[in-house]
Parts: sequence; C-alpha cells; structure tokens
Amino acid sequence: MTPITTTADLAAFCQKLADAPFIAVDTEFMRETTYWPRLCLVQVAGPDIAANIDPMAEGLDLGPLLALMADESVQKVFHAGRQDVEIFNNLGVIPRPLFDTQIAAMAAGFGEQVAYDALVRQMLKITLDKSSRFTDWARRPLNQAQLEYAVADVTHLAALYPMLRKRLEETGRLAWVMEEMGALTDPAIYDIDPENSWKRLKPRKFAAKYLAVLRGVAAWRERTAQTRDQPRGRILKDDAIDEIATQLPTDADALGRLRSLPKGFAGSRFGVEIVEAVRESLAKAETYAPVIERSSTPPNPASGAIVELLKVLLKARAEDAGVASKLIATVSDLEKIASDDDADTSALRGWRREAFGEDALRLKRGELALVLDGARVRVVEVRRAPPKAAE
Repeated sequence: MTPITTTADLAAFCQKLADAPFIAVDTEFMRETTYWPRLCLVQVAGPDIAANIDPMAEGLDLGPLLALMADESVQKVFHAGRQDVEIFNNLGVIPRPLFDTQIAAMAAGFGEQVAYDALVRQMLKITLDKSSRFTDWARRPLNQAQLEYAVADVTHLAALYPMLRKRLEETGRLAWVMEEMGALTDPAIYDIDPENSWKRLKPRKFAAKYLAVLRGVAAWRERTAQTRDQPRGRILKDDAIDEIATQLPTDADALGRLRSLPKGFAGSRFGVEIVEAVRESLAKAETYAPVIERSSTPPNPASGAIVELLKVLLKARAEDAGVASKLIATVSDLEKIASDDDADTSALRGWRREAFGEDALRLKRGELALVLDGARVRVVEVRRAPPKAAE
C-alpha cells in the first residue's frame, strides 16, 4: 500500500470523492513536545474508495483535500474528532457538515465515550489490530503495517456511519446528535488568540486586579508557547498563573517567593517577562480585566445534597432513554441547576430539558421522588394530600 505523496494524485483522489454522500476521515499526528500538532498522516475513505495521504511528502499541496473538507455537500465522519477538527482549523478550514461517531454512539446506547475499536467490535463484529497505534508517525518511510492500520480505521468508519445513522433515525435521536455536531464545528472552541487563553483557566476570584493579571499572564504564556512551539504546561503551569494573579508580584524578589515556581525562575528571561506582564496588566486593570458574570441567585446551602440527588436522577433517566448520561448533562450542569432553576445550561434546553431537565426541576420542587426498586432506581410522582377543609 502506497500513500498519496503528490498534489496531482491527491487532486485525482479528491475528485473521485467530490460526489460522495460522505467521507470518513482520521489523522495521525504528534504533539507531545510541541504546541502546534505535527500532522503526519491523513486517512480518507468514501463508500468504495480509501487512501492514506502523506502531508509530510515534499512538495505536496493539501489544497485539494482542504477544498473537499470545506465542501458542505459532503458529510465528514470522524470518531472522537475534536483534535482532528482542530488540526484542520489550523490549516484554515473547519470540516462541515460533521458527524462524530463517538457522540452518535453515546446517543445510540453504547455507553460513555465508547472507544473506536469497541464500537467496531460491537457493530461490525471485527476485532482491530491496534499494534501500530502508538508508533512514531513522523518517521519516514512508514511501513506497511502502519499504512494498513491507518487506512483500516477509515474503511471501518465508512462502514459504521450508515448503520449508526440509521439507528439514530429509527429512534428519533439524529437531531440530538446533530445539535452536538454544531458545537464541535464552532470556531470559538478552537480559538488560539492569546488574549482569550484565560478562558481555559478557572478563575477563583472576581477582583479586577486578579482577573487582569490572570488574563495578562495567560496571554504571555500562550504567545510564548506558540512562538517557541512548546506545550503550555512546559512554559508555565496553571496553578502558577493563579498564584501570580493572587500575589501580584511586580519585581523579581516577589516573583521568587512564589511556591509554584521553580528555584531560579524569577531571574530567568521568563521571570523578567512575567513581571512586565503583571505590571502592564495592573496598570490597566479596570479596563483589561475580563468580565465574568456572577449568579444573582444566593447560594443554596443544600446545593451539595441536591447535586447528589440530581446525579441519581440523571443516571436513572439516562438508563431509561438508553443514552450516555454525559451526553445529557455534566456535573457542572447539575451544580448550576441545583443553585438556579433558570440556570443558563444546555440541560435545561431542547431535548435535554425534555429527557432530564424538567424532571430535575420537579425533583427540586418535591414533585418527584427517587425510589430504590431492587437494584434499580425508579422515579415516581409524589402524591400530595389534599388540603383539609376548614372546620
């Protein structure tokens, strides 16, 4: 098996797929020691054709492939495709329309984040050889075992897609899945603007100086990681950014006293740049600090207990529907619902509200109860006694 290595061959291959109803796509990449993922191989399959594409081949222009990815008349099928979509986004295109078989499998009753090989085994009755999974995809030449493993992934994915889609259509859940696909293709989740990188962190305070420095140091880390092509964590850990924003060090001595930084860091080039970032952020704190909306609802003292009850309800409703609970709501969603009946959460909108959210609110109001029936939890209506007539 020979991968595609020339622009002419890639253009001819993509032309054959131009009228296909869908294509299955996968990538092999390396990013353990870099900020930017290094794309090593792209695998693409249609209903009756498949190939490996070598993006590392000298002189290969990926233009024909990117045009195919942008063609909205062709469905793009991935499994757990967020990182694959991120790579294509870095190349200038977000594949649309998109169908992720891992998310689809969660709606079809295959459990939480089912692995690709498990899904193939259950639906196609095929056991995959995963021996080449963790090989060095950047080393050339690729051997036949690697190439066969890579193309098999998309060949089986192309066989899975029609079966899984039909199953969702028959159960009326295809719309649920397509709603999730819209979130996967939202450019905002792939945003790498340094000034927005603070959003990956979990601010612990709301003071303007804290938030301004959190944003400024996070932006410095993102720019540095991009410029040096190193992972964010190798530049500066998240907990260090939080401590810097809390302590507000404006000189090397103050920076050197922070426990989250290694010895000697304050006197390094990074230390000098961080101190400058802190000073600049503090100088414009009131206008530079990000605005974080705080709930106007007073904290509920019983929120912890309510969350635990909601977890049980979620599990029960997910089992009733044959859907992975994570697809319906996360712990964060439950915490928001526990504190606020009008919380801004997807669990209280659309099909999720129908499957779970409305019952969650009714449980809070005491209109529903959870009953242990053997090994299963049942959700039952609470019958309230009618008010006594006045004597």
